[in-house]
Amino acid sequence: MNILRKAFRYSFFNATLAIILISTVVFFLVETFQIDKRFFGLGVITFVYNHFFWQAVTYMFIHGDWLHLFFNMLALFIFGIQLERALGSKEFLLMYFTIGILSGLFSVGVYYAVGKILIENGIQPWPFVINLIGASGAIYGLLFAYAVVFPKSIIYIWGILPVPAPIMVIGYAAIEFFSQFSLSSNVAHMTHLAGFAFAWLYFLVRMGVHPIQVWKDAFRR
Repeated sequence: MNILRKAFRYSFFNATLAIILISTVVFFLVETFQIDKRFFGLGVITFVYNHFFWQAVTYMFIHGDWLHLFFNMLALFIFGIQLERALGSKEFLLMYFTIGILSGLFSVGVYYAVGKILIENGIQPWPFVINLIGASGAIYGLLFAYAVVFPKSIIYIWGILPVPAPIMVIGYAAIEFFSQFSLSSNVAHMTHLAGFAFAWLYFLVRMGVHPIQVWKDAFRR
């Protein structure tokens, strides 16, 4: 058996709620004690040059403000619990952290490459000072995973507009792609797109499932 596809024995222990609780406690501690977010966020200088390698994990538990935390944890609660029940807690955790870590590392790699090009051309290497925080990359990956595991699920946008989960994912991907070209935004749209991409790869490599085929089969019936 391919070791990459070796399944875990099913178990469920509310890992989603544990992540939400830890993220909330971390936010409270960071804000209360005014801890420098650059120490736990994921940045080019701190990760590449200072070797703060723990940042690839800790950046997912750091959030900019209450709204950032609230909306990330709300999405995690809505989609994460159902996904965790379907996959099992161990598989869910592996998926969550694999997508989150790879999304962050991909973003840092791009920022590093762009920064080096800017330096070589005598331009201020602004990507070097970017500090990634938040669980958005992993959560966007979970949104993608939800649409694959529950392809016929209907999501009500703003509680009113019914949209099939796969269509929602495609729509979000399009929004994030075009938003990436907006230099005025401080949202890491590239990390969100990376979350979608690594979720896709996770299903292909880990589960041997082709998401597009799943969606085709679901809507062909």
